[in-house]
Amino acid sequence: MGLRETIDTDIIHALKSGAKDKLSTLRMLSAALKNKQIDKRRMLTEEEVADTVRSLIKQRKDSIEQFGKGGRQDLVDKETAEVAVLEVYLPQQMSREELEVMIRDAVTRTGAQGAKDMGKVMKALIPLVGGRADGKLLSELVKHALG
Repeated sequence: MGLRETIDTDIIHALKSGAKDKLSTLRMLSAALKNKQIDKRRMLTEEEVADTVRSLIKQRKDSIEQFGKGGRQDLVDKETAEVAVLEVYLPQQMSREELEVMIRDAVTRTGAQGAKDMGKVMKALIPLVGGRADGKLLSELVKHALG
């Protein structure tokens, strides 16, 4: 069963179980997927579905940061709950240690000397990571390794 089918099945289960918050989040995800499918004028690939989930999670995390600065804990809690529901549909995230090993290897392979070579390292890492790590964390680790 593909990711899209899993999401549709989970919507039905959330509806039957009365999990209103989960249902709301899954419906929002389904609508985003349907909009993207309409834009592309074809069925979405598994990677495109995962990219959409990642995009929605990134939006929620940005909102959490802003709501936290604004002192809106109620909205922080709501967005955090949505992130938890959405993260289920992503592949297993890589650990910090795994990323650090990959970064050291990429630095060696690219011959990066300092912060000016960060783009080279990131370009080599992105295909290897394949969405299994937060881009912000990856960027911070690369900066640390080069700095």
